[in-house]
Amino acid sequence: MDLDNNLKSVKHKIVILSGKGGVGKSTVATQIALSLKQQGLKVGVLDVDLCGPSIPRMLNVEDKDIHQSSQGWVPVYPDPSQTLAVMSIAFLLNKKDDPVVWRGPKKNAMIKQFLSDVVWGDLDYLIIDTPPGTSDEHITVVEGLQGYNPDGVVLVTTPQAVAVGDVRRELTFCRKTKLPVLGVVENMSGFVCPHCAECSNVFSKGGGEALAREFNIPFLGCVPLDPQLSECLENGQSFVEAFSSSPSAQILNKIAETLHQRTAMNGSIS
Repeated sequence: MDLDNNLKSVKHKIVILSGKGGVGKSTVATQIALSLKQQGLKVGVLDVDLCGPSIPRMLNVEDKDIHQSSQGWVPVYPDPSQTLAVMSIAFLLNKKDDPVVWRGPKKNAMIKQFLSDVVWGDLDYLIIDTPPGTSDEHITVVEGLQGYNPDGVVLVTTPQAVAVGDVRRELTFCRKTKLPVLGVVENMSGFVCPHCAECSNVFSKGGGEALAREFNIPFLGCVPLDPQLSECLENGQSFVEAFSSSPSAQILNKIAETLHQRTAMNGSIS
């Protein structure tokens, strides 16, 4: 697999991981990408969650088509500025509700093709959204990025002990595959009232932060449940732009700024 043609112009690669489904991994991935874009950076989002490709809806590009060029697939751009590029299996399905019923080898082949055949152009960041767990797809992504010094992974969890326990397995996976951990995000950490903006701990709080302390890895922040964020995701709007003054948006922007500061210290790694 020759990645030189299309990945050499991508400066930084960040992989988003979660040990359990339903923790809001794709939500965090899209909002980090949109926040980096808002900072004036060129960003790509690669959705390798083949069985649950939700990124196109969250970025309002569900009805877009990809095109083939002599260099490979041209990603989808949500707006004419072309500062945000998106690639997902959803663009290759005949109908958006069609299931992807594939065995491992076919999934791996598609991910390899995504990594080698998408014409990203000059990107500052490529955010790679993965399915839950530590399965074939994750190994294929790691192997595909070997030699291109990915900046590392962002681990997403919810505060509950069950979710945090699964993130421990992700940490073991990262260490075995020699992937640096950029930090932990604790998602759904409390609930923001849409009327008074007060945050209540509906579930629990602090599990992700405690895990980060235990393993001596950076803690990036707590993102509360926010009805406005949920509404933006359903409608394909940028939450960090539409509600930039909200506490949740400020937290997400701070997470993106922190990641940019830490990865920028590595310089150009293409």
